Amino acid sequence: MNKHDFPKIHFYDQDFVDIYDKSWNLLQNSCVSLQKNGSDSEESYFVDRQNGKLVMDQFESIMSSFFLVYSNRNYNADANIDYFYSRQEESGAIYWKYDIETDTPIFTEDNPQGIGLPLFAWAEYNLYHKSANKKRIKEIMPVLQKYTTWLEENFKMENGLYKVPFQCSTMFNSPREGTVYPIDFNSCLAIHALYMSALGDILNDKDLSFQYKRMYFSLKTRINSKMWDGDTGFYYDLDENENILPHKTIVGFLPLLAEIPNEDKADALISHLNNPETFGTDHPFPSLSADHPLFSENGEGFRGSVFPSFNFMVIKGLERYQRYDMARECTIRHLYYILDGIFPGGSRSKGDLKEAYLPTKEGFATLTGSETFPRGNYVLGAGLSTIALMIENVIGLEISLPRKTVDWVIPNLEIMGIEKLSLKRNLITILSNKSTRGWEVQMESEKLYYFTINILGEKKKALPIPSGKCSMLIDKL
Repeated sequence: MNKHDFPKIHFYDQDFVDIYDKSWNLLQNSCVSLQKNGSDSEESYFVDRQNGKLVMDQFESIMSSFFLVYSNRNYNADANIDYFYSRQEESGAIYWKYDIETDTPIFTEDNPQGIGLPLFAWAEYNLYHKSANKKRIKEIMPVLQKYTTWLEENFKMENGLYKVPFQCSTMFNSPREGTVYPIDFNSCLAIHALYMSALGDILNDKDLSFQYKRMYFSLKTRINSKMWDGDTGFYYDLDENENILPHKTIVGFLPLLAEIPNEDKADALISHLNNPETFGTDHPFPSLSADHPLFSENGEGFRGSVFPSFNFMVIKGLERYQRYDMARECTIRHLYYILDGIFPGGSRSKGDLKEAYLPTKEGFATLTGSETFPRGNYVLGAGLSTIALMIENVIGLEISLPRKTVDWVIPNLEIMGIEKLSLKRNLITILSNKSTRGWEVQMESEKLYYFTINILGEKKKALPIPSGKCSMLIDKL
């Protein structure tokens, strides 16, 4: 597949463009063709090799959809997610991993019920805004409703929180011993409920929207009252007796993505991302707080390593609280560390996209005694940074097909933009450039859409962009 089939980005730092292009090229190595469930046709899926097995992973499948939506339909962004839907049990259960060679769910001693982080509705909401496929929402809602009921019936306790193994979030060796009510699972279920309500709104189903909004506010209240510690300004796991456990991990920031903290709590929580003694390490953001006795500068799995998937969720959480500048700054710092791994010493001939990185210096994380961590050629996680964050937070584009809108936040006047991005059946190009007349934005589109430009936080204008080519001078706005 030729990389020019994908949307082309322009950025003043060519290294960022190169790593974006290389990510699309490397992605083919993770792709396999399988027969679709109940069909004679084949579909391309993204799989991973774990412990000698070819595995379809729920968390990877959900998260990778956030950058696959930008593939100009070279890849089906919802294929992996549909794999899980098609294997839903009669009970409503959707298991966290499948061995694709035997087509059977994988259960472990740490996670005997095979439960994963419930983030399907968040992914579906994003897919809808990148595809405008309302029919899909209607088709998958019964699956998601049944799944949510299974979660409530099997994991919800009398206190209103959910009791699951913390390993369901993939944090296999995180020092979270004693955790009974994990902050990540409960926050992710709040995210799921929030977006289930939003999907109900898309379908104009007020009862559905209200049902999940009520579920969301119930969880929000309990997370704030039981899992927040005002003295340290952080959200924590709870033990069997609902006591706060002292470890601070990266998933303590997931309440931001669920819009759970009020402004005061959010300020206190976000301050940890700038604090070098907790999560403000040189390479943002470590999976374990730097002041924890088991924190390791070598990463040691989830004892300090930086994981692009979790960084993506933290950065999207910052956006919920309008911390756009901080989100962009942390994204750029994070990308420079990934760049050093894939282009070591400026070399273009070797290097890799890895699963995890060091928190205080350049290089890949390690895990004592493991030859498989971190996984290499790991675009399913790293692509969230090198593709999705690159488009959304570095270049600054936010796209909604149902609304026919493209919002562009330009934090500084530089040569940057995107070329030939497919919006359904409409290819668009948006570029900022310096000409003899000054800074201008050049646009090309096959159909009408609405464009909002926000420059340096000082100039903001919304305009209908006609089909064909046009440009606007920034000084004239």
